[in-house]
Amino acid sequence: KNKGKGGKNRRRGKNENESEKRELVFKEHGQEYAQVLKLLGNGRLEAQCFDGVKRLCHIRGKLRKKVWINQGDIILIGLRDYQDSKADVIQKYNPDEARNLKAYKELPETAKINDAQIDDDNDLDGIEFQDDIDGESDEAEEDRIMLDDIDDI
Repeated sequence: KNKGKGGKNRRRGKNENESEKRELVFKEHGQEYAQVLKLLGNGRLEAQCFDGVKRLCHIRGKLRKKVWINQGDIILIGLRDYQDSKADVIQKYNPDEARNLKAYKELPETAKINDAQIDDDNDLDGIEFQDDIDGESDEAEEDRIMLDDIDDI
């Protein structure tokens, strides 16, 4: 019968690599830094490389389902000798590591690093709401158009 160690919920709790500090990996020959533009599904994504080329990237099996890659993430990709428009994702950098790469002048100054910071200023993305405390709006009674007044229609 079932001689396993449990189902997917047991495996779900394993994410040890998140807490410990890992060594910062710099690009080598045949590799490039890129920023994720769009996730395409099926383990693929579109990335804008910092050498100015937009490439279709494939997430390698070691990262799939273990490291979640989102739009705007800084990644390290391996370039292909035979296809310049395609590449393979080697590593994802967290925002801290991306800031360090920027400090070491590995990434250009124009690179935007998504920190997913929560804004506490409550700006509601530029949407303004009027408060109707007394139940009446700010409009005067004579400014309202009554249905009886519309005879032209």
